[in-house]
Amino acid sequence: MSAKKSKLLIPALAAGVVVASGVAAYFYFRGSFGDGASPLASAKIVPDEALMTSFISTDSQAWSQLQKFGTQEARDLIAKNLQDFNQQALTESNIDFEKDIKPWVGGVMVAILPPNPTKPAQATPAAPEEFDVLAVVKIKDKIGALNFLNKLKAQKDVKTQETDYKGLKITQSSQGASEPTYSTVINNDYVAIAPTKQAIEKAIDTFKGEPSFASKEGASSLLAKGIDLKNPLAQVYLPDYGSLVEQLIKNSPEAAQVPPEALAQLKQVKALAAGIGVDDAGLRMKAIADVDPQLLKNYQYQTSSGKLLEVFPAQTIALVSGAGISKSWNAFSEQVKSIPQLNIGLDLARVQLQSYNLDLDKDIFGWMDGEFAFGAIASEQGMLAPVGFGGALIIDTSDRPTAEAALNKLDNIAKTAYINVAPREVSGKAVTEWQVPNQGALIGHGWLDNDTVFVAFGGPIADAIANKPTQPLNNSDNFKSVVSSFPKPNSGYFYLDVEKTVALLTAKGQVGTMPPETKAVLDSIRGIGMSASNPNDSTSQVEMLFALKQSQQ
Repeated sequence: MSAKKSKLLIPALAAGVVVASGVAAYFYFRGSFGDGASPLASAKIVPDEALMTSFISTDSQAWSQLQKFGTQEARDLIAKNLQDFNQQALTESNIDFEKDIKPWVGGVMVAILPPNPTKPAQATPAAPEEFDVLAVVKIKDKIGALNFLNKLKAQKDVKTQETDYKGLKITQSSQGASEPTYSTVINNDYVAIAPTKQAIEKAIDTFKGEPSFASKEGASSLLAKGIDLKNPLAQVYLPDYGSLVEQLIKNSPEAAQVPPEALAQLKQVKALAAGIGVDDAGLRMKAIADVDPQLLKNYQYQTSSGKLLEVFPAQTIALVSGAGISKSWNAFSEQVKSIPQLNIGLDLARVQLQSYNLDLDKDIFGWMDGEFAFGAIASEQGMLAPVGFGGALIIDTSDRPTAEAALNKLDNIAKTAYINVAPREVSGKAVTEWQVPNQGALIGHGWLDNDTVFVAFGGPIADAIANKPTQPLNNSDNFKSVVSSFPKPNSGYFYLDVEKTVALLTAKGQVGTMPPETKAVLDSIRGIGMSASNPNDSTSQVEMLFALKQSQQ
C-alpha cells in the first residue's frame, strides 16, 4: 500500500488516521471521547466487497479502564509521544486535537477494498496493484464536525473542489503538492474518507442501497456476535479469509513462491474476527476463526489437563504446555507431502538423523503421544549460575519402551563426544546425567512415574523436577493471575513471567542497556499468557493476556 493511501487526516476530514494512530496514547493519558458508533452500524456504510474492516471504539468507559494500569514512567513516555504526535501531525495545520477533533469524533471503521478494477492494469511483480482504503468516522457532534471542516478549508495552501454524486457532495482536498484526499458527509451521521474518489462513490452507493459489509455473508454474523471481550477497544473482521489471503498473495512480489497446496490449506480458514479489550487483569486479545472441520481433524487437536504444571516449581519463569506431539507431527508430515519445498527439507532431516541411528518419526516424535510441558526455571547453582536459569521438558507417553530406547541411543551418541554419562539417584528416582568435567551435569533424564519422562537441562533442574515442589507453578499467584481466566478445556498454555525474566536477564547482563521506552513498557507488565481452544469442530479460538501492573496513582 502506498504512502499516499495511508494519509487520511490533514488536509481533509481525515480524523480516521489521527484516531487510528494516536488514539491509544490519547485515551491512556488524557481520557476518552465518549459514546461512539458500533461496528455493525458503521459497517452499513462500507461496501460488501471490503476484504476486511477494523473498528476502533471511542467508548469512554472502555478506554478509562486503561488508566488503572502502568507505571509513572510509562505514563510520562506516553505523554511525550502524544505531544510529539500532535506537534508533527497537527501543529503545521493549526489543528488542536483537544479542541478541534475530540468533541465530534465517534467510532472509526477502516476498510480495505480490493484494487480498483476501473484503473488501467499497471501492476508488475515489483509494483503490484494497490488496495483501496476507506475510513468511516461517526459524527457525534454535528456542530463540532462543521467547525472542524470550516477550519480545514481555511488552512493555508488548502485547495478544495466539490462535485455531486447521487445527491451527496464529494470534497476533494489537497495541500501544496500532496496527493488529494476525498471525503463526504453521509446523512449527517458519518464522514467517509478515502485517498480515491472511487472509494467514496462506493460508500455513497452502499448508503443508497447497494449491499453493505454489514449484510455480507459471514460478516453479518461476525459483527452481530462481536468478540467476547470486556471493554473492547479495537476489533478486526475478515469474513472471507481465503479471498483476502488470495488477494495478498496475488499482490505480493513473492506470490510465485507460494505453492497452490499451501494456499489451499490457508483457505481452510473461512472467517476470522479478532479484538483487544481491557479488563481487571490488563489487555486481553482474542481471535476466533470459523474453519473447515477437516483442518482441525488433520491437525489432531487434543486438549490438555494441565496436570504436568504441578511438577514445575514456582521459580519457573516461562512455560509452554500442550498434548499430542506425535499426532501433530504425523499430521504435519502428511500435510507437507503436498508442499515439495517443505517435504524436501523434512526428508533431509530424516537422512541426517539416520546417520546417528535415529528415526525422526519413531525415535524422536513417535512416543510423544501424551501431555507435555517445557519450562525455563530460574537457578543460580552449578553451571547455570552464569545464565541464571535452565530448562525442563516433561512428557507423558503410552510407549515407554520406545522412549527408553530413544534416550539410550542419545546417551550413546553423547559418549562418542567424550561426555561422561552416569547414573544418579534423586529422591528415589533414577536419573541419567551427561556430565562435563569440572562443570557439572549438562543434561539429566529420568522417569517421574511409569508414564512420565523428563529431560532437564542443568543438574540443579533435574533435582528440582525429580523432587516434587512444595510450591508448584500452578499455585503461584502470578501464574494464576495470567492464565486462570482462559477457557477450559484448552490445548495448553504459553506463559512468561515478564517481571522475573527481565530482572534475571538484567542481573546477568544478558540484555544490556535498555532504551527508556522499552524499559517503561516492560516495567508495566507482570506477565504474558496465551491459550488456544476449539469450542466445536468448526471453531478455533486463541486468547492472549498482557497482565498489567496496577497504577500507583
